[in-house]
Amino acid sequence: MILFLTIVSGLAWTAVYVEAIRLGFRERTYAIPAAALALNFAWEAIYASRSVATGLSAQGVFNIVWGLADVLIVYTFLRFGRAELPAWITRPLFIGWAVLLGLTSFAVQLLFVAEFGWDDATKYAAFLQNLLMSGLFIAMFVSRGSGRGQSLVIAVAKWIGTLAPTIVYGGYGNSALILGLGALCSVFDLTYIALLWRAGVRLRNPALPLTHAL
Repeated sequence: MILFLTIVSGLAWTAVYVEAIRLGFRERTYAIPAAALALNFAWEAIYASRSVATGLSAQGVFNIVWGLADVLIVYTFLRFGRAELPAWITRPLFIGWAVLLGLTSFAVQLLFVAEFGWDDATKYAAFLQNLLMSGLFIAMFVSRGSGRGQSLVIAVAKWIGTLAPTIVYGGYGNSALILGLGALCSVFDLTYIALLWRAGVRLRNPALPLTHAL
């Protein structure tokens, strides 16, 4: 059952990344919130590298796939993300902010390893940044005021991709912390799904403002 849930989670998150890449290039934007993207990229780069060094598992294979996919998502952020910001933020300021965000994310991931060790750090960091991502997706929905870079595929796959490891590490692993963080992720993820579903007309036509769809 644990291997099955690991594969479900891996396939669901792979669907998130594939859809994020597709939307990013099609709609000339980035489809994963910046802070969550930076943390995800750092997490996957670190743990994919460790998977290669220590021997591949099912989770390790997915870590590598996700890390490679994240390279393309980061590219969409660097290529199109400047347009999402106020006009006074110049291209050099945007790149400087992106570099700082990236370096900070790698530092945070390594601090988790230093504090908790490799086995626990991978889980605690993943669920905390997952909860952050869940909240930021809702913030993206509100701030953009349109359906650019968002889809129910991403929303539903993210929810499933988080729920499966919540059962593995929170339920089977008997961790109240992970179970609680996973449950909170589900609350935010289901809220985001409901918002996208409710705004279905707007999502089919991203040019429509929120007020025309809600």
